[in-house]
Amino acid sequence: MHFDKSEKVKRLEQRVIAFMDEHVYPNERAFEHQLNQQESRWSEVPSIMEEMKAKAKEEGLWNLFLPDEEYGAGLTNLEYAPLCELMGRSMIGPEVFNCNAPDTGNMELLARYGTKKQKEEWLVPLLNGEIRSCFSMTEPEVASSDATNIEGEIRREADEYIINGTKWWSSGAGDPRCKVAIFMGKTDPDAPRHEQQSMILVPLDTPGVHIKRMLPVFGYDHAPHGHAEIDFRNVRVPADHIIWGEGKGFAIAQGRLGPGRIHHCMRLIGAAERALEDLCKRVQNREAFHRPLAEQGVIREWIADSRIEIEQARLLTLKAAYMMDTVGSKMAKTEIAMIKVVAPNIALKVIDRAIQAHGAAGVSDDFTLAAQWANSRTLRLADGPDEVHRRQVAKLELSKYKE
Repeated sequence: MHFDKSEKVKRLEQRVIAFMDEHVYPNERAFEHQLNQQESRWSEVPSIMEEMKAKAKEEGLWNLFLPDEEYGAGLTNLEYAPLCELMGRSMIGPEVFNCNAPDTGNMELLARYGTKKQKEEWLVPLLNGEIRSCFSMTEPEVASSDATNIEGEIRREADEYIINGTKWWSSGAGDPRCKVAIFMGKTDPDAPRHEQQSMILVPLDTPGVHIKRMLPVFGYDHAPHGHAEIDFRNVRVPADHIIWGEGKGFAIAQGRLGPGRIHHCMRLIGAAERALEDLCKRVQNREAFHRPLAEQGVIREWIADSRIEIEQARLLTLKAAYMMDTVGSKMAKTEIAMIKVVAPNIALKVIDRAIQAHGAAGVSDDFTLAAQWANSRTLRLADGPDEVHRRQVAKLELSKYKE
């Protein structure tokens, strides 16, 4: 198992680093400033974002996440890992390169399972960064950590499907560019447990689709992207909007979430790295009790523990990526489950130490730490909570010793 970077990846890494330094970090505040100057934080996308996206596209730093050369850069998961990590250092970074969730997962889903017509109508505009999308699976009335609990209804009637249900945490639905949702619901409640669900494309301007509210995360609205609660009431879409076929929803979800989970972990490592950098810079420039903070014993322990934990998380992420590339996501499910537990928890620890080292400034918006902490905390829930992944790891471990 080798994690050496190819020359292609090394070149891309240097280009992404340079782009982040020149365009992304300096414009983080400009993005928020433009957002706050609008009549509504949801009314339009700050122009600085579209400017950065255009530059990234011109430089060929675009759709790097897709291993399919027809649509993306043709990088393996292992090759993409260090690039995704760099993007994750900034909350606005992934979108600049068209490598942001949930669009990445939706694009992978359409590339893998979509029909020619579905790809032309939705995948191509997503790849071009012209539109955005959301993924509507989680429901407020059931424990959605078990996807078989989903109660949203997809019912066939002649050449249409009628959709009913309430979804929430549909990330991206607040964006004025968001044009389509991928809705997961039941087409046959009497089928075998994992064949009851289906996925279907629902244009957001379809009659019966109503965004009830946007849900903040620890007070952050994440505008103009956001996380929505959406009502689908007697929504009618053509039958050809079904993805792959009836009863394939659970299988699609598993295929979609493998890469999505590991992308989150890659970004989290980038967030942790930036937090550790901020910590180290801060403690060498601040004094307390007549000594630099860096000379205080507990802070050196924080720094050492943070470096150790980040390296451990990175190695496990790379192993999971390597296995996904060589034996497939199904065979790598233990590693994917493990890193999905490890990465958010380590990021939270490192960011929390950096916040502590910054004092009151650490919980303000003067630094990126508070926003990154809030985002990292959500990822102990998104794409499956820690407990579900630990359950999976334990189950697979026990299976080795069955008599």
